[in-house]
Amino acid sequence: MRIAVYGKQFGEGFFSYCSILLKHLNDAGAELFIHRSFYDFLVKQVGLKPGCCELFSDFHDLPDCDLLFSIGGDGTFLDAVTMVRDRHIPIVGVNSGRLGFLADISKEELPLAVAEIIAGKYIVRELDLLKLETSIPCFGDLDFALNELAVQKRDSSSMITIHAYLNNEFLNSYWADGLIVSTATGSTAYSLSVGGPIMHPASRSFIINPIAPHNLTVRPLVVPSDFELRLKVEARGGKFLASLDSRSCILDEGLELKVSKADFSVPVIERPGKSFYTTLRSKLMWGADKRN
Repeated sequence: MRIAVYGKQFGEGFFSYCSILLKHLNDAGAELFIHRSFYDFLVKQVGLKPGCCELFSDFHDLPDCDLLFSIGGDGTFLDAVTMVRDRHIPIVGVNSGRLGFLADISKEELPLAVAEIIAGKYIVRELDLLKLETSIPCFGDLDFALNELAVQKRDSSSMITIHAYLNNEFLNSYWADGLIVSTATGSTAYSLSVGGPIMHPASRSFIINPIAPHNLTVRPLVVPSDFELRLKVEARGGKFLASLDSRSCILDEGLELKVSKADFSVPVIERPGKSFYTTLRSKLMWGADKRN
């Protein structure tokens, strides 16, 4: 089995667990490919010397693999998506910190989880992404997002106005601090923090969710993901901020943003007994009540 490993720096509390993970992969005879900067971190700061046959730096030199292990939090998982892109390599999210929604394998689960994955005891679930198109290449070839597109004012000054059109029909002009266009996966991320609904990852929908709207009658709207959304922004300072997951760019007002469903999806691993519902209960304390 050919396995790529991508990660970010983590605290000393995860050093021994990372060693366990790599040992299990080596003992299983996996052919490892490790991200170059993560390999340097493991060698210089963690004191590990993982056996691997090759290092990679980005999407362009990532070898064909059966799986990619993302070690970190949800931010690391989102970065791992930019490594895989449309290569259709399933991603395994290992959580090296506390709360991880996408990186859902906790350190305590590692030995059993790795054994199950190596044995092929998992299913692959496809996650939809959104795509952003503009007349200027502000995000280059990273013009997609697994969680959301966020359009926001740049500073603490006045609100911005975002004119939204669905399939070329006028929807609304949002007077707000910003607007979030979220995928179903991103419904438990930024969109949730501003009052958006939770959607099942298999939902073929986007959420259009204003950030601190001036008109309190404006609420989040769920639309089919095969709709095309166009946004035009007015900003008093002449510029606004657009972000795709963790990547951001400052744009001039009047620039049109076109949002649609990306033409590829990202495969992720789901283990036996683990599902979206168990994640809701364990990570978001769904239905938790001390009386129970």
